[in-house]
Amino acid sequence: MANQFGIKIKELREANNLLQRQVASQLEIDTPMLSKIERGERKAKKEQVVLFADLYKVNRDELLTLWLADQLYDVVKDEDMAFKAMDAAQESLKSQKKRTKK
Repeated sequence: MANQFGIKIKELREANNLLQRQVASQLEIDTPMLSKIERGERKAKKEQVVLFADLYKVNRDELLTLWLADQLYDVVKDEDMAFKAMDAAQESLKSQKKRTKK
């Protein structure tokens, strides 16, 4: 199970010498919920990702990218055509960006 986001927020918490209960209190969630997010047993909400970034004073895009990568992984992990599907999605995103820039 991919858990890049959970690993990163745990590293950030430990680097800031904070306890789970301190972070959970700041995010207005309970400590067991934070523990599950760090272990990848529960997914953070997008709004919470922004709160983590603000709390740890890190780039929001970095945490949002890890969070989204975990979401994508969960969707395609059991699919034989995962890489092909992700390539197709990437091409669609590129095309959409080009259309919206015009």
